[in-house]
Amino acid sequence: MTAPQEIIELVERFERNVESYQSGKYNETQLRREFIDPFFKALGWDVDNERGYAEAYKDVVHEDAIKVGASTKAPDYCFRIGGVRKFFVEAKKPSVNLKDDISPAFQLRRYSWSAKHLPLGILTDFEELAVYDGRIKPVKSDKASKARVKYFTYREYVDRWDEIASIFSREEVLRGSFDRYVESTKAKRGTAEVDAAFLKDIESWRDLLARNIALRNPDLSTRELNFAVQRTIDRIVFLRICEDRGIEKYGWLQSLLDGSRVYPRLVEFFRRADERYNSGLFHFANDPNREEPPDELTTSLEIDDKVLKEIIRDLYYPDSPYEFSVLPPEILGQVYEQFLGKVISLTAGHRAKVEYKPEVRKAGGVYYTPAYIVEYIVENTVGKLLEGQTPAAASDMSILDPACGSGSYLIGAYQKLLDWHRDWYVDKLVPLLEAGKSIASKEVQALLPGGGDAADLGAGTGRGRRGKGKGRNRKTGPEESPFPIFQAKGGEWKLTTEERKRILLNSIYGVDIDPSAVEVTKLSLHLKVLEGESEETLSKQLKLFQERALPDLGENVKCGNSLIGWDILDSDPSMTEEEIERINPFDWEREFPDIMSRGGFDAVIGNPPYIQSRSGLLEQFDKKYYQDKFKTAEYQLNTYGLFLEKGVKLLNRNGRLGMIVPNYWLSTDFDNKLREFLFIENNIYELLNVYQVFEKVTVDTLIVTGERNNSIKFPKICMIKGIDRSLKTMPERLLAVKSKKWAYEENYSIESKNQDVRISFSKSLKLNGNSTLKEYFIFKFGMKPYEEGKGNPPQTRNMMLQKVYDSKEKLDDSYLPLLRARNIKRYSLEWQTEWIKYGENLAAPRDPEIFVGPRILVRRIASGNYLDGIYTEKPFICNTDVITLKPKFSYTDPRSLSIFFFTGIILSRACFSHLKSQNVNLDRAAFPKMYVFSSCDQFH
Repeated sequence: MTAPQEIIELVERFERNVESYQSGKYNETQLRREFIDPFFKALGWDVDNERGYAEAYKDVVHEDAIKVGASTKAPDYCFRIGGVRKFFVEAKKPSVNLKDDISPAFQLRRYSWSAKHLPLGILTDFEELAVYDGRIKPVKSDKASKARVKYFTYREYVDRWDEIASIFSREEVLRGSFDRYVESTKAKRGTAEVDAAFLKDIESWRDLLARNIALRNPDLSTRELNFAVQRTIDRIVFLRICEDRGIEKYGWLQSLLDGSRVYPRLVEFFRRADERYNSGLFHFANDPNREEPPDELTTSLEIDDKVLKEIIRDLYYPDSPYEFSVLPPEILGQVYEQFLGKVISLTAGHRAKVEYKPEVRKAGGVYYTPAYIVEYIVENTVGKLLEGQTPAAASDMSILDPACGSGSYLIGAYQKLLDWHRDWYVDKLVPLLEAGKSIASKEVQALLPGGGDAADLGAGTGRGRRGKGKGRNRKTGPEESPFPIFQAKGGEWKLTTEERKRILLNSIYGVDIDPSAVEVTKLSLHLKVLEGESEETLSKQLKLFQERALPDLGENVKCGNSLIGWDILDSDPSMTEEEIERINPFDWEREFPDIMSRGGFDAVIGNPPYIQSRSGLLEQFDKKYYQDKFKTAEYQLNTYGLFLEKGVKLLNRNGRLGMIVPNYWLSTDFDNKLREFLFIENNIYELLNVYQVFEKVTVDTLIVTGERNNSIKFPKICMIKGIDRSLKTMPERLLAVKSKKWAYEENYSIESKNQDVRISFSKSLKLNGNSTLKEYFIFKFGMKPYEEGKGNPPQTRNMMLQKVYDSKEKLDDSYLPLLRARNIKRYSLEWQTEWIKYGENLAAPRDPEIFVGPRILVRRIASGNYLDGIYTEKPFICNTDVITLKPKFSYTDPRSLSIFFFTGIILSRACFSHLKSQNVNLDRAAFPKMYVFSSCDQFH
């Protein structure tokens, strides 16, 4: 690719005046305007938004590089595709030596690394251009060459233009060249994801604080200790983020490193924050407008100076690699999601120790929903509800996450609302503002929520339609405008803080059983409200209107058990306070009276917990309540199914449900009631298989999208989709789903009440001329080799596993051949001479007849383009990954279909292709969901 003429001219002009540019008098603003902007325009980027894209989709975001001490508020340029960040560019004046100076490189790398998803970043003064790998954690002592993957001088731009453009031109980024280059240069050593690093840091702070607070404050209970540690960390992190965003003076907390009595001085900072922000995070005095009691515990704590200084020092340059101004909210949420998986307990000697919560230990960790899954669910629930609406109509929209965790789904929903309101106002309201219309004009009044009344726009406390706000007239300045938007210095239109607060208070709701999770959700939402604010705007707001910056979210995000109400006391009125505290019952009508009186929420979204009844984590009290109160509750419970039912019941007439759950409920025997409830009594209109999206977790998942039905109408249509896994990244796969319609008529719903719902639904797919395998075979899965409580105490587990599961010889007649799934090939067996003791050591022992006689054995998990399986008559005990098909027909009767015929059909490429195309559980299909035909001709 030949360098364009404008690049040749830029290089020549810089060459002619290079000494002047290097003198130090030529500043960064001049450089950006005269050289860097034209450079990237030549690469095809719409630097000045000449195409007039909406704010959310501009190619380039220019940040105001406001100096706040030793840091800057944000990088100079952010280059995006479709609103998604691709890379940062940091500009310096030509007098700076980029090749050898450590500081500029460290600054850029902190931006890219903190943003996590930005693998490359550019540092340039036009004289030099350096490309850095943003995946490598920056360290203050790194040389400027560390993580630098490319370096150019201005004299090389023309000759090496093809190399530059092939990676960073807009056209090549769209074609995927940027991503391919990133993949090809993937760092193998020295990488450390920002979320993992930050999690490690805050976990170390928790350890330090827990041990020190427990030592210095011996009267604290376990609950009080957890509260004190969590609040102290949250407050420090909040204020530190505000500093990097320019909301607080940079170095405010850092000043505590000088001198003694650090905690009493820190408490004074917290009290000032209470006056400034009105956040429940800083709530120390009685307030008649708040239901939540003030924090009277933490202000009197004893904490050693050394501990606090170590934490604060970790948050500042040069020790800190973080640039909080660009740290994505979802990353902070992901860190806290993991953080909340552990809890502090006290030993008999009042020493603190941190350990995993039982449910987290059982599950093997905390699994955070990736951002693209959140975006998909939000777009297909909240996004659909917003179509064709106005801000006035959207003011009544209520969105709930009933198991909100760290708040990732609520953050996603809130961001969607903010973007939609801003774009709507820019499209409809800005033309009227530019024409000089006042807020009193009929045209403007018609476009504003509440008819333009200042109180309804969120003035005062920002509570909007709840009626607690006090209207005020705003006359001058963008921050004082009565309009819900204003134009920032760079020309970008933004929502006012009052409008952001109004939207948040009117529309975003969450519940979680963990009080720490509730506080983290509030913290995340408060930080989202403050995006784009500065110390100047907040101070002006406080000074002129005696109005604090943040809304009180106590009425929006609440602590309680979403599945269990206070009616649990009806079954056992003598329940102890300790038991009630553990259950934490929640009354939806009492806690959200306005919403419930209107019929329920407009959207219920989230990733509910997956807790099985057999895991030992559900108490008998809870299980009995679920059996009595949930119509979908079967003997084998899993809480995600209960959350699906509860989510639907919490919706109003036109509400939409969107959740990600495991996909095996579509085919298991004990989920009939759940399928009938969702598909027949209500309306599921999309199932999207996304498979294994949780890191280090093998469970296959799908996104369920549906609505509440107030009357049963047929026929029903459900779009069954699967991501295209040939694509490299999950976001791309979600844009290329394969789908088909699944129609089911009324007669199948009637039959389903007395028959297997699974079979009825399978038949309703209208596949002409087919029958299910269940008409010819009995299906049985194998068994687990060991289960605690089945005749063996837990402490003998390792011994028993070794003894019964790995025996290489037949010890007595109770030992039978053990066949693992990996022993089964296509039309052959490779038995490894293993034996298993048949008896009480086995989990849920099957009828021995399953494992003998003529039958077909098939591996449950397919590999390649075929199923692996074989016909056999030999006795084998199979594990759970092997499906046994016992024929219902007489295989010796010459008039019957041959079992060998079925073996050939099942193991054929055609059958496997059919299974992949027609089964909603594409990867781990249970055979009752697979179809075969009575003639091979129908496969052609």
